[in-house]
Amino acid sequence: MPKIVDHDQRRRELVEATLRIIVDQGLAGATMRDIAAESGFANGVIKSYFASKSDLLAATYLFVYEATNRRVELSTSHLRGLAALRAFANEVLPVTPELHDEARVVLSFLAEVAQSPDHARTTRETMAQWRTWIRGWLRQADDDEELAAEVELETAADVLLTYLLGAQTAAIIGGESFDFAGFRRQLDHVVAQLST
Repeated sequence: MPKIVDHDQRRRELVEATLRIIVDQGLAGATMRDIAAESGFANGVIKSYFASKSDLLAATYLFVYEATNRRVELSTSHLRGLAALRAFANEVLPVTPELHDEARVVLSFLAEVAQSPDHARTTRETMAQWRTWIRGWLRQADDDEELAAEVELETAADVLLTYLLGAQTAAIIGGESFDFAGFRRQLDHVVAQLST
């Protein structure tokens, strides 16, 4: 009797192996051969699921993005306004070693974005979702009179998104000695600038 293969599970295992390799060795170390070895599959198996390393990297980016969104939904479920915005930022900012590892994956994928219109579109779509959430929480904060009068919602949403993406870059540049608490202080400063 032929073995039944769970293709979704196999794709996930390949993505998780890619994530581990990028965290441990960086994008340069994420060769198809190393990913296959890390996942325990033959090298040719990857081609059955991902046409290229770039496509595997895109799937790994989406895996991290979706994991972040699940955490955001849990952490913001009973919050609104600036409290929800702060909870969201704490799931995106590299304020723990695990979130720092996720930032490495995001930045590795963004290097691919410059070379691929398809991957650029994927990134725009994911960031559009976050921008929508940020704008919604800012509107709630405005309705609840938490925002300073001079805050312009659209500009503030774009600035916050830019800050979050820039923070991931800064965390990777900072290396292993990065001060995780420093991002928490920065977030306090950013939220204070919005508050009444």
